[in-house]
Amino acid sequence: MSEATRFELDERQRAMLAEMGVRVWQPAAPAPQQGSAVAAPVEAPLRAPRVAAPVPPAMQALSVEAPVRPAAEPAARAPRPTGVESMDWTELEQAVAACQACGLCASRKNTVFGVGDTQARWMVVGEAPGEKEDLQGEPFVGPAGQLLDNMLKALGLSRQAQGGQGVYIANVLKCRPPANRNPEPAEVAQCEPFLRRQVALVQPRIILAMGRFAVQSLLQTSEPIGRLRGRVHSYQGVPVVVTYHPAYLLRNLPDKAKAWADLCLALELVRQQG
Repeated sequence: MSEATRFELDERQRAMLAEMGVRVWQPAAPAPQQGSAVAAPVEAPLRAPRVAAPVPPAMQALSVEAPVRPAAEPAARAPRPTGVESMDWTELEQAVAACQACGLCASRKNTVFGVGDTQARWMVVGEAPGEKEDLQGEPFVGPAGQLLDNMLKALGLSRQAQGGQGVYIANVLKCRPPANRNPEPAEVAQCEPFLRRQVALVQPRIILAMGRFAVQSLLQTSEPIGRLRGRVHSYQGVPVVVTYHPAYLLRNLPDKAKAWADLCLALELVRQQG
């Protein structure tokens, strides 16, 4: 290359080319002549090291993803015990106490099986345990239970009595729904075989169904109580009389007269049977 076309790169240009990965040709240094000073070698500029830009905090969580673990599946519910239809009283009560067929088992304190004369002519069926029932393990306690006891007393009945004056009391659900919410259809379906077996063991002459969910479960209907009152229905061949739940009557005092008429209808049916 002639002196007219030769050009030199300054240090900044060489650094830029090196950063771009372009190798710059360097002419070989002339051999030093004997007796002359040795020229210092010309060093090529060092390539600047690449420095990774800092990752913003918002992106750091995205840069390395933790392995995603599959969500834990809910624990499988134990099926309802089989052979309920042939259980005796002891086996049935034990099966209810051990039942985990629905989610109510997780929040209950006690199962509420039933109370009273197991050979009574009268059977009272309520809806679901409340807070006091859950604590004591007995149906119809507290103010609603006191009202029920007074209603039964007016008929000459008692939950403590045996024989002609005895009564057996049970609920559709054996466990309390959280915060006393309404029973769900699946919960009623899981408990229904227990109640069916209780009715079969008691063999009552009359069933007094108290409350909307008791009526709907026994009669398999969605009709309101007001349309079902005053008529005789049937469950497994046993006459059923529909009336209001004592807890409802405590909030609606005028309907106590209607409930008394329902009790009189049930009493007349029992008397007709002898």
